[in-house]
Amino acid sequence: MVGDMANPLLTDKAMGLGNLDKQGNTWAPPTQQPMSDGPISRWDSGVMTVSGTASATITLLVLILASATATWVSIDEPLPGAQVILPIGWVLGGFIVGLVAVLVGMSKPHRAKIAAPVYALAEGVVLGAISRAYSEQYNGIVLQAIGATLGVFVVMLLLYRSRIIKVTDRSRRIAMGAMMGLMAFYMLSFVMGIFGSMPSFISDASPMGIIFSLFVAGLAAYNLALDFDMIEKGVANKLPAHMEWFCALGVTVTLVWLYLEILRLLSKLRDN
Repeated sequence: MVGDMANPLLTDKAMGLGNLDKQGNTWAPPTQQPMSDGPISRWDSGVMTVSGTASATITLLVLILASATATWVSIDEPLPGAQVILPIGWVLGGFIVGLVAVLVGMSKPHRAKIAAPVYALAEGVVLGAISRAYSEQYNGIVLQAIGATLGVFVVMLLLYRSRIIKVTDRSRRIAMGAMMGLMAFYMLSFVMGIFGSMPSFISDASPMGIIFSLFVAGLAAYNLALDFDMIEKGVANKLPAHMEWFCALGVTVTLVWLYLEILRLLSKLRDN
């Protein structure tokens, strides 16, 4: 699902940091405003800021929470001993819409201020349904997963800001290689699952399954540091203000991925 894999959004190429002007410098905003027939918004004329990116990220998280809550309460209470019946059509539709929104944001960053809210609303439907299913099976697990996700986010931010964790070109290449390998593994496992031979440790509570989930959750957590680094680079290079939404989308995708992996890890620990 969207967010259950690595985050490919915040890369140098995607953000345009590899684009140099004639003097060899990265992009800088023009000193004069372009001609316009109407008012010019900040996203048309301003530059990216940390506070703007934070505001956009919070907005997306609020939209996810609202959409997930609406989906959660719309699902009927299951009969005693029965499993919750998920609205598969809604979940599948949310997945497809969210995926399309991410692809649009990746290919056209200037449209991220539209694609990002669409992703948040669509992914909220998916998360609301999945979270409700986990909640019926494991009491209190959703609040635990949310708390753990927020805790990891704060810890990674503090570690990054204090430079205890440093993002280098080498560490970025290693992390991106691991994420691409993980994506390939998930795709291969999906194909194998069609024929009934998916690797059991992906979802079971065996020691190997727990180690696998710890690795994936750790990779998702480190991806937050990569996101913070790209935001810092974007601000330093004075990228256009619409990149705030692009970066906010990237952070949100990572947080969704991290939440789902923590949810899966906690369920394995309870089953163990």
